[in-house]
Amino acid sequence: MKPSKKIRLKIIIYAFYIILIDQVTKFLVLVGLGYERSINLIPNLLNITLVKNKGAAFSLFTNATTFLTFTSFFASFLLIIIILKSPPKSYWNSIGIAYLLGGTIGNGIDRLVKGFVLDFIQIVPIDFPIFNVADISINIGIICFIADLILKKDQS
Repeated sequence: MKPSKKIRLKIIIYAFYIILIDQVTKFLVLVGLGYERSINLIPNLLNITLVKNKGAAFSLFTNATTFLTFTSFFASFLLIIIILKSPPKSYWNSIGIAYLLGGTIGNGIDRLVKGFVLDFIQIVPIDFPIFNVADISINIGIICFIADLILKKDQS
């Protein structure tokens, strides 16, 4: 198998695992806790609180489910095209695309199937929105892209 095909396959598999972890954690919290209830996991630091998020990051575009569902799947489609047509040239770019794809599809599945995204990770000491594994993955993907840009800049 060509190295570029191997990289493409690894990115897709990695994204699949991110989607799987995202969907399984949402399911487990839903079954174990239910909606609008909360348990303190780490005192004064972390709660598990399942909420329905009908918006995007930081609850932007609330009640724009159709638009957000379309956007999620369109972005996922574009990422898959990028993976297939032009494999990433660096490690950080590959990881970033995998995380971004996994997170985008994970939240897109929720929007398509449920009409909202399940969020459940709540950081207690700060007033920060409740989030999920897909949200974390999207942010990790962005951090990887920034790291890639910084490393490329340092090399030139």
